[in-house]
Formats: sequence, C-alpha cells, structure tokens
Amino acid sequence: MPRISSRTETFTDSVIRRMTRVSLQYGAVNLSQGFPDFEPPKEILNRLAEVAKEDFHQYSITWGAQNFREALAEKQSRLMGRKIDPNSEIVVTCGSTEAMMAAMMTVTDPGDKVIVFSPFYENYGTDAILSGAEPIYVPLIPPEFNFDVDVLEAAFKQKPKALILCNPSNPCGKVFTYEELKIIADLAEKYDTFVITDEVYEHIVYEPNKHIYFSSLPNMQERTISCSSLSKTYSITGWRLGYIIASAEIIDAAKKVHDFLTVGAAAPLQEAAVVGLKFGDKYYKDLQEKYTQKRDLFLKGLDDIGITHTVPQGAYYVLLDISEFGFDSDLEFCETLARDVGVGAVPGSSFFREPVDNLIRLHFAKKEDTLNEALSRLENIRKKIPSRK
Repeated sequence: MPRISSRTETFTDSVIRRMTRVSLQYGAVNLSQGFPDFEPPKEILNRLAEVAKEDFHQYSITWGAQNFREALAEKQSRLMGRKIDPNSEIVVTCGSTEAMMAAMMTVTDPGDKVIVFSPFYENYGTDAILSGAEPIYVPLIPPEFNFDVDVLEAAFKQKPKALILCNPSNPCGKVFTYEELKIIADLAEKYDTFVITDEVYEHIVYEPNKHIYFSSLPNMQERTISCSSLSKTYSITGWRLGYIIASAEIIDAAKKVHDFLTVGAAAPLQEAAVVGLKFGDKYYKDLQEKYTQKRDLFLKGLDDIGITHTVPQGAYYVLLDISEFGFDSDLEFCETLARDVGVGAVPGSSFFREPVDNLIRLHFAKKEDTLNEALSRLENIRKKIPSRK
C-alpha cells in the first residue's frame, strides 16, 4: 500500500471536537466546543420552515445567492465603513472554517510563511500546513495577551506572505485596541504582507471594548481578507454559512479556490438567513447584552468557587488555571474533569505553540440553567479531583 500524505503527520484531529465526544461519553455539561444550546432567532427559523416548501433545493450561485450577498453587503458596509460590492467583493463559504482555508490558499504558495499569534484557534496552523505554508508563531503574553512589538517585527522580517488575526480572539477573548491594530497595519504595509482576519465574534464584545474592523485602518482595505460567519451571531453553527470580504482582485481568485473546495454553501439555508442579515441595530445590542449577562454569571460563579481565570473582552471563552491540581497533562485533566466532575473543557495546550499545560478553555454560550448546572458541578472539583502536588 502506498504511503499516505506526509502533511497529515504534523497535526491531529480537532482536540475541540474530540472533547465534545468525551463530554457525550461521560454525560458531561459540554463547555468545550463553542456552540449554543438555545434556539436561533424565531424570524430565521420561521423563514426556514417556509423555504422548505419553496424552490431553493438546488445549487445557488457558486459564490453565494444574489439576495444573500446583497443583504450581507448592506449589513457589513454599514459596519465596516465602506461600500462593499456584493458581486465583486464577497464569496459565501461553508462556514468561516472554509473561508479561512480558502483565504490562505488564495494568497499563499507552498513555502511561504504565515504569522500566527499564539494562543490561536487550532485550525490556523493546520490551514497553513495544508496550504504548504510555514507558520511563524508570535506569543500573546498572558494575562492581558499583549504582543511584544519587537518580537512581532522580527517575525515580519522573515518576509511572511500573510498574518492571521483573530479578533475578538479565540481562545483568550482578547479584543485588539486601535493602537495594537495600527502597529500590525504599519508592519504589514512596511513588509508588504496580507492580513487574513477571523472576525466571527465581531458582535460579541464587552464594554468598554470596541471591535475595530482591520480593513477600516488606513491603507489596509486592499491587503485585508476579512473572514467571518453567521454561526455565532445568529446561533446557527450547524448551518455552516461563512464569507470572505476583500478587494475584487482577491475575491476573483478566492472564488476559484472556493468553487473547487466546496462548490457552494447550502442554498436553502442562505435563503432562510437573509432575514437575519436584515435585522436592525437593536438585535446586535441585545446580543451583546445577553452575552454580557452570561459572562458575568459564569465568571462570578468561578470566583465563588475560587478558580483563577481570565476575563474575556470579547467572544465567549474563559481560560481556567489548573496549576493547583498538579497534572502534567492538561488533556488528562480535561478527561478527568469530564468523567469525574461532569464538565467538558478543552486543554489549553491545543491553542498554544508555547509549552502551556496549566490552562483549560470553557465557554459560556449556554442557557443560564446550563451554566448554573456546570457551576454546581464545578463546586465539587477539589473533592472529585484531588491535587497531585
């Protein structure tokens, strides 16, 4: 039998999705994989029921249904501060996962280098590897997760083709300030580098932090590939509706990559989601308030238990410090946590390039009853998991 591809030897399956399977195995409250347990907006669900009886069951246009792209362009033009052409500056993808992969394959060639901030969502390093590119990891320094400008410039001096920017950040919840984004922008311009952004949590940002679209910075529109998704904003992670917004020249190439990766996103779901894209500002304000309440509830519960944790500025993840338990392996700790305490988490080592084994990630995109149940179980964590120190 011939040898399989060597590129697959350099990464594992998704640790996040693996921990969902572990949670199911032990009946744990799944705070590992970041999906809600509450319903999407009723307007979207009602439209989905109508669509089932209408004629949207065949391929839509490969790079996205016309009305979906028009609604998306209108929404994002308002937010991003520029007029977006729905016909030449948008590709609709199968989730932001495909958007990021298509963006990477659009702008990089085998042998190119790509800057990735660490900690990072696990797909980024793998996207680079599958594209034949080499990741250059630049640490975000806890607890604020700031970067060292000199270290970042040293990475740029290696002549990377692109930098990946997750903002707000998964897993650390960092929201980059204008000053930080301007430093990145100036370096990208100085060293002639693309910036691929993952802005899937663009509407989940906690006061007083503000989300700033990287493409809105001076001279950045032409070199930014903005990737995002409807998954988190409308609680439809299973619908797999993502998109790329970029200049016409980049999108022209991205359309070709997308066409041969997946052909197109699901036509009925695009049609149903259009109603969500037309929501007014109140929806996004209410979404922010809802997640702020969830964050405050969950963090207070962790404080009452006495577990050291981060305070996310955006997204819906929190990193817990498990140093007190003395485990050599954070993966083993997460498996023990699911089995003995009944709460599913993700080992922090899957997000860091650095040797980090004292952090785990939980998320709070759940009903309050679910969060309270998880906190109730976590109250017994020290009884159920004795320290190995």
